[in-house]
Amino acid sequence: MKNLSYLGLGVVFGLALTKGEAISWFRIQEMFHFQSIHMYGIFMTAVPVGAISLFLLRRLRIRTLQGDLIQIPRKPYHHGVIIGGLIFGFGWALTGACPGPLYAQIGGGYLVTIITFISALAGTWVYALMLPLLPD
Repeated sequence: MKNLSYLGLGVVFGLALTKGEAISWFRIQEMFHFQSIHMYGIFMTAVPVGAISLFLLRRLRIRTLQGDLIQIPRKPYHHGVIIGGLIFGFGWALTGACPGPLYAQIGGGYLVTIITFISALAGTWVYALMLPLLPD
């Protein structure tokens, strides 16, 4: 039953991305060429909503359905985040897809995105292989 609720939330998220045109390759290219503020508007809405949500989770000491306190650990800065962000951004600019909209693009009929999906799986597999070699 829990998996069905996750599926339902995923469908709602996909519909929101589709209606907001966040899965459009053309919208993403407009963003990277600074030709439209559309995608930036989505981000400028999502970041404060996420920040306020995290603030409320911490401040109100929200608990899970099992009664456990939701704890969000603070992460220290690591320079690898910059490198990873650049790689992520280049991939996003080239393919027009990031992990969130990727599934919505496939569900919306943009079947060429399956190549991006397979590439993301391959990248995850390579990361898993390299993880033991990376510094802490």
